[in-house]
Amino acid sequence: MSVHHRPAPSRQSLAGLDGLNFFIANVQTGFGPFIAVYLTEQKWTQVEIGLVLTVASMASLFGQVPGGALVDAARSKRLVAAFAVGTIAVSATLLAAAPIFPVVLLAEVLHSLASCVMGPVIATISLGLVGRAAIGERLGRNACFGSIGNGLAAAIMGACGRLISDRAVFVVTAVLALPAMAA
Repeated sequence: MSVHHRPAPSRQSLAGLDGLNFFIANVQTGFGPFIAVYLTEQKWTQVEIGLVLTVASMASLFGQVPGGALVDAARSKRLVAAFAVGTIAVSATLLAAAPIFPVVLLAEVLHSLASCVMGPVIATISLGLVGRAAIGERLGRNACFGSIGNGLAAAIMGACGRLISDRAVFVVTAVLALPAMAA
């Protein structure tokens, strides 16, 4: 029985994955409770907000399997990750630019579909870097960097929303996509 040893991943690759987890959590934070508050401030009704969020949730639900299949089929996982981050940034920009029903609906659906790809692509990159033997530890590290990113982003975006404007949250979200792509 032969034992296959995989070469250790480079520090640069591991640091890049840490950065991706940190910054994608930053970017994703811009879409949670901030959307309902933002749309309420834009004089949307609870029915309109609920409809948009429900359609986005359905897109997310139905996009899970195709999103995973896309990641599995893609030759370049990094390219898929960059495309998903770029799509999320476009979604945030659309939300900030035009808080009207069709644009917000499009932005939310795009965000949901891109998010269907982010989880699998990060897991795939993680597995490719560290292998099966170390995947549990790597996924824990991913979650750690994601949690730190979420907390920091929520504080920054909350402050921007309070001190600048509700739209500033989505501008910050789009800007934070740049270091996510660089990672």
